[in-house]
Amino acid sequence: MSTNWTELIGYLAVPVTVATFSMKTMIPLRIMALTSNVIFITSGLLGQSYTTFFMHLALLPLNAYRLHQMVQLVTRVKRASRGDLSMDWLKHFMKRRRYRKGDVLFFKDDEAKELYYTLNGQFRLRESGIVIPSGQVVGELGLLSPDNKRTQTLECGEDGEVLMVTYRDIMQLYFQNPTFGLYLLQLTTGRLFQNIARMEGEVERLRKFDPGASATPPPAASAAPQDDANA
Repeated sequence: MSTNWTELIGYLAVPVTVATFSMKTMIPLRIMALTSNVIFITSGLLGQSYTTFFMHLALLPLNAYRLHQMVQLVTRVKRASRGDLSMDWLKHFMKRRRYRKGDVLFFKDDEAKELYYTLNGQFRLRESGIVIPSGQVVGELGLLSPDNKRTQTLECGEDGEVLMVTYRDIMQLYFQNPTFGLYLLQLTTGRLFQNIARMEGEVERLRKFDPGASATPPPAASAAPQDDANA
């Protein structure tokens, strides 16, 4: 009777294993892998196949941990999409880098490959003079730029540290989980709307300063952000 149960459980493992390798996204894949691990552990124990038993016993916590990581990631992204655009949820996937005063992180027209999160120090966009404070993301819009080119030069004004993640890593996370991709687009779109609002605010400020100004900012207005940033 024990042998019959062993065979039945072994047969059950076949469609579960096939389903595991058929999954297109990471969370369902890990769930099916966990189910497969449990079935093989049971089958190996009943059939006294200890190689199978110990192999899947070792894989079980690994798959559980990876599933936990992905669920946490999705949760963090959802929270970020509700208003936290600092992208704190991405820190666990980023590498720390240190820069000294005068170092350039990237130049205008460089190919955009990385996204940065400022931890401390001071960083400045050279062309606009805008200072990037701590706890801010910079360089994320290059991910969606048609030609993947930097629009400004980012330099280190004071010794500081950043966290960096490559677009390649972001795209891997994007394709592993559609939910992650959806909320990543929401975050990037939110950043674009912030930039538009800032530009509209600058235009409104110029209108108040010069009531006779037209809707299009005069050429001299391009220096305004630099004055504000250095104030």
